Amino acid sequence: DAAMVNTYLMDLYFESAAMILTLITLGKYLEARSKGKTSEAIEKLVDLAPKTAVVERDGEEITIDASEVMAGDIVIVRTGQSVPVDGEIIEGNGSLDESAITGESVPVDKQTGDKVIGATINRSGYFKLRAEKVGEDTALSQIIRLVEEAGASKAPIAKLADKVSGVFVPVVIAIAVIAAAVWLIMGEGFSFALGIGISVLVISCPCALGLATPTAIMVGTGKGAENGILIKSAESLEIAHEVQTVVLDKTGTITEGRPEVTDVISDDENLLKSAAFSVERLSEHPLAQAIVRYTQDSPRMETVDFEQIAGQGISAVADGKKVFAGNAKMMHEHNIDISYYSKRGEALANEGKTVLYFSMDGRLIGLIAVADIVKPTSRQAIAEFEHMGIDVVMLTGDNRRTAEAIRKQLGISRVIAEVLPEDKERELRRISESGKKTAMIGDGINDAPALARADVGIAIGAGTDIAIESADIVLMRSDLLDAVAAIQLSRSVIRNIKQNLFWAFIYNIIGIPIAAGVFYHWLGFRLSPMLGAAAMSLSSVFVVSNALRLKLFRPRYHAACDIDVSNKHKKQQLSEEEKIMKKTMKIEGMSCGHCSARVESALNAIENVSAVVDLENKTANITLTENVDNAVLKKAVTEAGYEVVSIS
Repeated sequence: DAAMVNTYLMDLYFESAAMILTLITLGKYLEARSKGKTSEAIEKLVDLAPKTAVVERDGEEITIDASEVMAGDIVIVRTGQSVPVDGEIIEGNGSLDESAITGESVPVDKQTGDKVIGATINRSGYFKLRAEKVGEDTALSQIIRLVEEAGASKAPIAKLADKVSGVFVPVVIAIAVIAAAVWLIMGEGFSFALGIGISVLVISCPCALGLATPTAIMVGTGKGAENGILIKSAESLEIAHEVQTVVLDKTGTITEGRPEVTDVISDDENLLKSAAFSVERLSEHPLAQAIVRYTQDSPRMETVDFEQIAGQGISAVADGKKVFAGNAKMMHEHNIDISYYSKRGEALANEGKTVLYFSMDGRLIGLIAVADIVKPTSRQAIAEFEHMGIDVVMLTGDNRRTAEAIRKQLGISRVIAEVLPEDKERELRRISESGKKTAMIGDGINDAPALARADVGIAIGAGTDIAIESADIVLMRSDLLDAVAAIQLSRSVIRNIKQNLFWAFIYNIIGIPIAAGVFYHWLGFRLSPMLGAAAMSLSSVFVVSNALRLKLFRPRYHAACDIDVSNKHKKQQLSEEEKIMKKTMKIEGMSCGHCSARVESALNAIENVSAVVDLENKTANITLTENVDNAVLKKAVTEAGYEVVSIS
């Protein structure tokens, strides 16, 4: 029966089983290759760790395995070598490439007393360090552990996919059985119906559904690690994309975390610096240390009778002259007239700066303003949060005047000052109870309760261990822009997961009806099990490949883009503003420092005016925050007893 032979020859081909297995195996191989690339970040991190270390024992240098270095060992690092462990430099200096750990592209100079991180590279210099953290305690080991744990953890959206798969599998089996039964009832042969049932089962295998989330999570956390953003769990990575309010600590987060000199005002700046250095070097106070750092190149006076006066400042005898350094209260108590600089001092204090007056032999010689300065990227980071539709709130234990000055400087919409650690936690709870997802960014022990209370706690990398332990995301660099990048990464990962889930579902929605033979009578086409196996494998490869696109993630800073795009226009606008906002006044009649101080004082008394007098060139360089008429400027100088030659 030639017809029967032809039928069985075309429909019951036994190589189907072999082809299905071959195509599925090929798909699994491609899938495994793709998934292997998702863990490249961890492999790169592992490769960073140096295999050997040079240590000093019993006065000799010996080379040992890096794993054998013990806490307390003296480790020697030369140019071009990697630092084997975390520790503190006790001798020498170096320029360290920390890009692999912190993402910092520029080498960081390290001196005696500075901390160094294992796996960073010494680009130049020679130093010895005392090992503090070795083996599993090093920063690199903790990074690897965090990335591995985050990749293995499940996000809530992944748990949803698991639940869907739990329903999806029995439903598909039921569809396959029903489809086969329907074709049998419609009079088709058993082999035809069996082929339909197998095709439905093969094409609807939920591999792509199961891969949609974990692959994106693995790539996302690995990409974060490359950029110095350590994500502790998949759940925190997912929640971060929903953040509506960011709460910022001030000290060490928005600001540098240590005071620095910002203004020096004096008729004799060299004398002021020398006196300040000579007396402040004897004090342990952080403000004194800031002044010493700033004035350390100044000549030192012979200093005796140092005394610290609580709540006021310090005093000493320098080169036989009595020196007082402190606040206005100290000056008043010792009958020192500060009216000459009081207006400038008040203006600086209103900017949130701490003003220290200096006197010598009962005469005021100048003032130095000190402040915890704002980090260079903080303003842009806050603007980025606002651009992303995220509210920014600053919480600080500082006084209201300082907090208000920072708020104005950075354009923060809301500031809460003079808060205790428990107040920070309470404020986070209040915002959360209002229905908003919150992120807390901080670095200190006092931030730990708030970090734990927030939906997402983000610890600045320079922060304390307890803050890092309480956080969900750790930024290796003390840069607020990395917090912006972390939220952008979260949004990219969740978008990618949703794309994967959509394609996994839409693929099945389209594929199952075709495999079930719905269009067979109209188009004369049905899906063979072999084609179903190929399509199923390709769907998995597609999902994993889409997840790998996250390797191309780059933070996008719109504020920076706007500046770049309109750079030419901005330069033109700037030059026009400079003509209005800066003026130079030529003055006759000034002959000494007292004269220049009178002119300077007269000009600075005008609202929106900041003036610096150059006695040698007989000029006053004037900066205006708003335009002031030349006649007003001229009148102030004339009334002070001096002649204005020109204003340009």
